[in-house]
Amino acid sequence: MKTYNIEIKINGEWREAEVCAADTLLEVLRNNLDAVEVKNGCEHGDCGACTVILEGKPVNSCLVLAVQANGKEVTTVKGIGTPDSPHHLQTAFVEHGAIQCGYCTPGLIVSAKALLDQNPDPTREEIREGICGNLCRCTGYTKIVEAIEDAAGKS
Repeated sequence: MKTYNIEIKINGEWREAEVCAADTLLEVLRNNLDAVEVKNGCEHGDCGACTVILEGKPVNSCLVLAVQANGKEVTTVKGIGTPDSPHHLQTAFVEHGAIQCGYCTPGLIVSAKALLDQNPDPTREEIREGICGNLCRCTGYTKIVEAIEDAAGKS
């Protein structure tokens, strides 16, 4: 099978990978580039666990071919904040108890970051719409929406 050499700027650092035409961005991020913070949920674009920011837009990385990301910038949850210097979204999620099992959290924070980058003062309805592609089976979303509202006030 033919392979392609691609280069992706992940969280500010250019990385290279050899990929097949059918490899998804999710597969390459996790398997080739050690970005295991991008969660593999459904592989069908239904759950949002694999959400990353690609060129400023939130995308389900399971639905994007890796070759489509060649030469582009990708931000994962690790590019948003660190344990030593968390982003105010990450702090708000913890303070509001918006984290239960945590599996959906990276995708939710990435979606929320993309939303706040585009709309720093969203309404509750706009927040719900901004995270509508992210499924959480634990929280019921109330605490998540409250955390994003709180973080919006600090943007």
